[in-house]
Amino acid sequence: MRVWLAAFWLITATSLAHAKSGVITVYQDPNCGCCSGWVDYMRDAGFMVKAVKTADMASVKRRLGVPMSLASCHTGVSETTGQLVEGHVPENVVRKLLADASVKGVSAPGMPLNAPGMGALDGNLITVDFNGKPFSRD
Repeated sequence: MRVWLAAFWLITATSLAHAKSGVITVYQDPNCGCCSGWVDYMRDAGFMVKAVKTADMASVKRRLGVPMSLASCHTGVSETTGQLVEGHVPENVVRKLLADASVKGVSAPGMPLNAPGMGALDGNLITVDFNGKPFSRD
């Protein structure tokens, strides 16, 4: 019986820790359908996503420190780490980002058609860190 209780508490603690690390606040334009598509994609991948609709995305990006050369249509912030996800970044890349606290943020610059919320991944989507260095290819 003790083994079952220990297993139950371990699973519960792991699930709560995972849920906490997977909470992302996404700032998006209220009229952008592809942003909502990315939010749905991230929720389907197991992240808890809080969508905040705002018509003033430029000030959000400025306040958060998103490099304008890497800007996209929406900006996500990990509630646990403060790391940033700019644009249509795949969920596996978000997980990679969250595992490396030394990286401030990643971006799928612009609005690439081969990205979640825009279209199907085709192995050619390049995401970059906020220093402009390649972070992943998906």
